[in-house]
Amino acid sequence: MTFMIEVKKDKKKEVYHMEQAAIEGHVLARNNLGCVEEENGRMERAAKHWIIAVNLGHSHSLDAVKSCYRQGFVSKEDLAKALRAHQAALDAMKSPQRDEANAIRDYMKSRK
Repeated sequence: MTFMIEVKKDKKKEVYHMEQAAIEGHVLARNNLGCVEEENGRMERAAKHWIIAVNLGHSHSLDAVKSCYRQGFVSKEDLAKALRAHQAALDAMKSPQRDEANAIRDYMKSRK
């Protein structure tokens, strides 16, 4: 016998915990805060969250920042700065061990 328990979501708690995670450097939490701000119509705040996530190397947030630029919420200078920071973050994450792990992962995927 299976029982289903309905749990109500507490949006305020959810946002609070995302904020705490973002403060600690969790890039997905930072991206999600941008999404929450976008849902609430605060595009300038959303863009700031996404720019921080881009600076940490999050590619999905880069797409959001580009969209904000097209809509006029981000300046050309801020977009250029974010692009440079994104590339620097990606370069900083490169290592021979990571390249080897990616090659092994790609090889294993190709065998399926």
